Parts: sequence; C-alpha cells; structure tokens
Amino acid sequence: MELLLGLVLGVIGVIGIIFLLLLSFAIYYDLSRSKIPSGFDSPLKLRVIHCFVIMVVIVGKCLELLGVCRQVAFIRFVVSFRNPSVAPSLSAKDLHFDGVPVRVYQPKAPSAGPRKGFVFLHGGSGMFGSIASYQDVCCKIAKETDSVLVSVGYRLSPEHLHPAQYKDCLAATIHLIQNAASHGVDPSKIIVGGDSAGGFYAAVVAQKLVERSDLPKLRAQVLIYQTSQAMDLNLPSYQQNGYMPPLFRESTAYIGLKYIGKDPSLAGQLLKGSHVPDSMRLKYGKWISPDNLPERFKGRGYKQVPLAPYEPEVYRQLPEILEPDISCLFAEDSVIEKLPETLIVSCEHDVLRDDALLYKKRLEDHGVKVSWFHVENGFHGVLNLFDAGMFRLPAAVELMDRIVDFVKNL
Repeated sequence: MELLLGLVLGVIGVIGIIFLLLLSFAIYYDLSRSKIPSGFDSPLKLRVIHCFVIMVVIVGKCLELLGVCRQVAFIRFVVSFRNPSVAPSLSAKDLHFDGVPVRVYQPKAPSAGPRKGFVFLHGGSGMFGSIASYQDVCCKIAKETDSVLVSVGYRLSPEHLHPAQYKDCLAATIHLIQNAASHGVDPSKIIVGGDSAGGFYAAVVAQKLVERSDLPKLRAQVLIYQTSQAMDLNLPSYQQNGYMPPLFRESTAYIGLKYIGKDPSLAGQLLKGSHVPDSMRLKYGKWISPDNLPERFKGRGYKQVPLAPYEPEVYRQLPEILEPDISCLFAEDSVIEKLPETLIVSCEHDVLRDDALLYKKRLEDHGVKVSWFHVENGFHGVLNLFDAGMFRLPAAVELMDRIVDFVKNL
C-alpha cells in the first residue's frame, strides 16, 4: 500500500513539475512576444487566456510527437470541451441539412407568424471550432432575437481541404431557404453570419447566393472580424497588431497555408506579398490600398510597405489564394452590388481589422446598406468571452448586444 501511494505521489509530482515548466514557458513566451497596447483595458485577462492557448498548442504538439494523437485533434477537443446547456426558453435539435450536420435552436414560445432565420457559421480558422463550442453564442442570439438559429457543423481542414467548408455552409443555407416553412421561418427573412473564418464563409455564401435567381434573397449578412483578402498582409492593422494575442500576424499566414493544405514554409513569401502577380496588383490594388482606410487607423507606428517583387514560383504554389472564394474582396462588381444589408464588425486590436474595413468600403461604394460596429477594446475572438465567467469582457458583451440589436431591427 505504501509503495502504491508512493508511486501515485511520484506521478502527481512529475505532472506538477511538467505543468509548472509548461506554464513558465507560456508566461515567458507571452511576455517576450506579445505586445499589448497601453490603452487596452483588460491586459491581465488577455495574457492569461493567451498563456492557456500556448499551453494547449504545446501539449498538442507533444502528444503528436509521442504518437498519442494529432495536435489538431487535441486542440479541437479542448476547444469543444466547454459545452454550456441550452437556454430553457429554447429547444435544440441535431439534424442534417443536405448531409451537413446542424443544430437548430428554436424558441419554445408560440409565434404569431414565421420567425427570422439565422444561419450561424462558427469561427476557428476552418480547422477548429464546432457547434458545441459556440452553443452559448448561438443560444444568446436565438433567444434575444426570437429567431430560429441554425448552427452549421461544416467539415474541417486538414481532413477536408478548402472549399469543403464554405460548400457545406452554402448547402446548409440553401436547405434552410428551401425548407423554411417546415422550421417556422420566413424565407424572405434569413440572415447568414459568423465570426472570424465563419464570417468569411458567410461573405462567400452571400456572394454565391446572388447568382441564384431561383431562391429568395438573403435578408442580411453579419460579418464579425472576418478576413477578406490574402494579397497584402502589411496593412496598418497587420503592423499595429502584429503581436497582439491571440492572433499574431505570422500566425495568419501559417494557419492560412495549413488550412488550404500548402507548405507552411511559404509563410514568409505570403507575408511579403511575392505571391501576387503584377496583373493582379494592378487590378486589385485600388481596393487594397491603405488610402481606403480612415486616417485614424493609420497611426501607431504604421509605415507603408510595398509588396515584394513578384515570384512566379510562389504564385504557382498558391494560385487559389487570390480567388474570390478565399479573397472575397475580389468578387466582381456585379456580385458585390447585389449583396444584402450587412453588419460588419471590426476590432481595434485585431490584425484582420483592415480586412473588414476594406470590405465595408467596397460594399458601400456599390450601394449596399452597411451598419458598422467598431469594438475599440476588441481583439480577435473577443465574441466568445461575452459570457465567460471571470474572463467576461465588457467589449464582448457590447459586441453581442450590437449583433442582437441589428438582427432584431431587420
């Protein structure tokens, strides 16, 4: 018995030492690499969150090297571990829309008529995230807007490479439009939206649907700090927030390449812009120019950096990255001008801030009605902290309230 107790205590001691070493490295990495602006109102909470993210990534990599499981699988497990209960005023059903897994949140209270429908597409770089991990977000939107919300469990990369993700999102959206009545939804009042990668998929879905004359038009789209282009990763927000956790500038290139199944060693070329042919620079430069950004976003040490000289071999390996189903900003005018009313959300301390602002301008220039909410104390992923207990942030609560108000007023 004493021997067994000794072994248990020994194992606990080893685990404790490993944990302390892991935590120490995470703290060192965060403090040495992260650059949180002095005006940011919750630096300690953000550093704690970032340290947790670092630890998860490291443990996942170690498990992969030991042959236990893939790093991506471990990260997905951790991300989906928190699965809050469904609000009592809602019912939730797990279904399949045209073969795509979805969870339908429906208000239990009777309605005088068909409700609005909201197709929500979760974030996670197209590789992480799930229906479960966004249950609190979806419940809040469905409950507060009295809408039928469909959360889409699209396929993830790298098992299923692009364009599998947006095609699943598109299929689920079309299914809801075509079967709206059976879910108590008005087909003329369907909204598509999401955050981060989900916001990008929502933008692509909306673009694809303008070509479908056989379907009712979307009522609106909600785009929450989404990416919109892979041409210039030296815009002001990429420089100003290049080391703002949890999404660094280098990470956008590395994760983006992993997402489309390309060699991550190309990240340096992608960051410099050597993958962009001269013809595309001429064609798309007018939309990507920092001149399209309000002056107040060009401070904080920003210096204009031109794209590196074009390298055909780099472009040959990344031809799809400048196509509209990845760089949605580059859709044709005939598509942009038909897009529905839009809510665009940007965060001051997010590398993707300027992607949202440039897409906003492109839509406005073509007569699309745009509502814009800029989260002054926001950073990438802040929405998930609107109901995170001790890590709950006022900026996240304010963002959620703005989303709810937009949907309610449609």
